[in-house]
Formats: sequence, C-alpha cells, structure tokens
Amino acid sequence: MNQPSLLQRSDQELLWFQRRSFLHSAAAWTALGGWGAAQAQSRGNVVELNGDVLVNGARLLPQQAVQTGDQISTGPGATLIFVLGNSAFHVRQNSNLKIERGASLYAVSLLRLLTGAVVSVWGKGSNRHVITPTLTAGIRGTGAYAEVFPNQGGRSYYCNCYGTVDMAAGGDKTVSVADYHQAFWGEIAPKGGRMLTPAKLINHTDEELEFLARLTDQRTAWQIAGKKGVKDGMGYLEEKPDAMHPAQMIGK
Repeated sequence: MNQPSLLQRSDQELLWFQRRSFLHSAAAWTALGGWGAAQAQSRGNVVELNGDVLVNGARLLPQQAVQTGDQISTGPGATLIFVLGNSAFHVRQNSNLKIERGASLYAVSLLRLLTGAVVSVWGKGSNRHVITPTLTAGIRGTGAYAEVFPNQGGRSYYCNCYGTVDMAAGGDKTVSVADYHQAFWGEIAPKGGRMLTPAKLINHTDEELEFLARLTDQRTAWQIAGKKGVKDGMGYLEEKPDAMHPAQMIGK
C-alpha cells in the first residue's frame, strides 16, 4: 500500500477497501448492475454501511438511498460508501456533511463538510464545490480527500488527488492541476501571510481512490499513466525539485 503520513487517524480507517465486508458489498454491487443500475435508479446507491449513520436525523438502512439535499452524520467507528450520479464517496467516522442538489436529484452541486473526513471521486462536470470551514474547492473531474480538524479550530485539509481544482481560502486563490496528490491547508489565521498553504499527503491512500473510481467506471490519473508519483503533496508523477507549490505562488 502507498502509505501516507497519519494525523489523528488509524491505519484501520485507511484500510477499509481490504475489509471482507467491503469486498463482499462491492461484489454484490457489481453483480446487481453497479454504477449503471444506480444511474438508471433501478437499485439503491449505498455500497457499504457500517455502524450508526444518520441521514436527515434518521438512521440509514442498507436498502435505502442517499440523495442530494441530505444531511449525513456518522458515529464512532461508522463508515458509509455510496455512489451518487457520476461520483462516489466514502464518509469516515465522526463526520457531518451536507450534499446539496445540482441540476437534478442525482447531481451534486456542493458538498459541505462541517466535521470529519470524506474521500471522493467526481466524474466530469462543472459548477461543483467542496466547502469546509476554512476553504473552498471548485472541482471539475477529480479525486479528492477533505478533512476538518475541530481540535485545530476547524483548520481544513484538502488534497486534489488528481484533476483541476479552483482553490480558495480567505482572500487567497489559486488553481491546482495535479496528477498525483497536490495538498493544501485552509488556515484559520494567516500563516506566513497566507490563508492557503502547502500540505503533505496525509490520511488517505491511492488504493482508496482507485476503489471509489472503480465504483463509477473511472480510473485515477496514475492508473491511466501506469505509474505513481512522489508522496510529497506537490501533485506530480515525477519529482520536480525546482517547482513551487501553487499555494506558494499566490501573490507572485
């Protein structure tokens, strides 16, 4: 496994794709038509559900569906993996988020993460955003990991695992173009004069993105390229010692 640094997370949270329950659920999802059936609305869109997960204040059952407009909360040790439109999501334990509606019931326009963490793969599209307490990411087609750290005052982490993302925090704005994990902090107060700062690869893995991409008949940028990059948060498949992180170029 391509192991990242861990920050207030356990190995087990990152190894969900190895669990027997997930492999069984993913196989059943595929056997029942997978993404195509979910797109046709002929089956539910929950791939795996473990522990206490609330949707709009009521406990979610495996046969039910997650829709845009829903508020999702996961308890300790809980996990939720679902497909919505051309995107797939893994909501980690102790998370609280809202998925806001786009052009249709199954089109996500905005994922608002209040606490916790979400791994996601988004198919191509426009006018979609991930918002945390300290940053905003305008996404097109991408893989992403977002996490909010309440014990740091809501300081937020966002990794553009691949794709193109418009990043903003406070008055700082930049465009992230990545083939392999370009990561940012959304600060709660200026750090070195900036609200958007470079980050390392933490708390998520290549394999997580690959499994979510597979659920929506997609592949990650490194799967398409046939190689993996440098785990430094810079976003490149090949090391570029003289390159600057986009957050370092703000205002230059």
